[in-house]
Amino acid sequence: MTVIHVPGSKSVTARALFLAAAANGTSTLVRPLSSDDTEGFAEGLTALGYAVEPGPEAWRITGRPAGPAATDADVYCRDGATTARFLPTLAAAGARGSYRFDASAQMRRRPLAPLTEALRTLGVDLHHEAAEGHHPLRIEAAGIKGGELTLDAGQSSQYLTALLMLGPLTAQGLTITVTDLVSAPYIEITLAMMRSFGVEVTRGGPGDTVFTVPPGGYRATTYAIEPDASTASYFFAAAALTGSEVTVPGLGQGALQGDLRFVDVLRRMGAEVHMTTDATTVRSTGGLRGLTVNMRDISDTMPTLAAIAPFASGPVRIEDVGNTRVKECDRLEACAENLRRMGITVTTGPDWIEIQPGTPRPTEITTHGDHRIVMSFAVAALRTPGITYDDPGCVRKTFPRFHEVFAGFADLLNG
Repeated sequence: MTVIHVPGSKSVTARALFLAAAANGTSTLVRPLSSDDTEGFAEGLTALGYAVEPGPEAWRITGRPAGPAATDADVYCRDGATTARFLPTLAAAGARGSYRFDASAQMRRRPLAPLTEALRTLGVDLHHEAAEGHHPLRIEAAGIKGGELTLDAGQSSQYLTALLMLGPLTAQGLTITVTDLVSAPYIEITLAMMRSFGVEVTRGGPGDTVFTVPPGGYRATTYAIEPDASTASYFFAAAALTGSEVTVPGLGQGALQGDLRFVDVLRRMGAEVHMTTDATTVRSTGGLRGLTVNMRDISDTMPTLAAIAPFASGPVRIEDVGNTRVKECDRLEACAENLRRMGITVTTGPDWIEIQPGTPRPTEITTHGDHRIVMSFAVAALRTPGITYDDPGCVRKTFPRFHEVFAGFADLLNG
């Protein structure tokens, strides 16, 4: 049995950084992810005047319930969507200050409009400097009273997460009615983490679509970051593809992250899955069945499945993943493009992709600077030696040592 220790969750680390910065007191984040995205988030907090002390095993953040210490700041969000969406929301709650946020060309293309329109509805003085609904933007902070909002989170659950985390920092709290929501398990992460920092959000209304967030702020805590379930998907898929066995400790029955449900997809394809309270094991004979699967709630693992789909005995159809078109790149089309260049028959629609069985040939993967495209096709490379990447280094976004770790893992599988 091969045991793989996966780095900390990007999603959990980003939320923990926001909550710790907003909390009353000093929080300790244990085993946070150290990557380009999370370091960019911490750098942004520092620019806003928060005290962040990174360490090898834990980061300490001294919270400021009243908002940023800096009254003027220019924050560069790099490629990080959580940084680009969460930090402006945090800064907007401050009592006073003028803050400019910008990001990479890749992040500038990604949409912000549902979030920034919601902030404007709450009275925030916010101006997009170039394309409306995109970075760069400027915020003139003067505190937020709170109130009621209607939000469409059908493009990204991060819009809802940002507003939920904002709620306790407003004077009166927030009531948010959600008309559409993608990647719903990420909201469960947010609610559970807010609870750990002392805030209980209530849900009600038709379909539990109304979220009521009380005012009163957060309390500091020590918070352990669980391993990244999206990253674990590459190792689970590799075991299923190569007829091997892998165990990832730290991700078990009590895990926060919905992307761990990817192992249920592998189970449907013929793999064995065993889950305990604190670990998950996938084992396989290497035979994979085709299937049709809705991945709306676990869409970050769509490229993982797409990359191993040609090796299944029947077609693999992935549905309800339209939101993957507005990630770091159009992931749905990027997967289709690369698979076709590998000689695989692929058809796509607005929110679906269908992949036929075949024998992929090696090619250079066009990554579009997207870490998940690289890591997904690294799994396919276990059965198709010779695959290369036009930008292998983009994995630094979430897993800087990916190539080294995955190569060592592949050696163990072949050992």
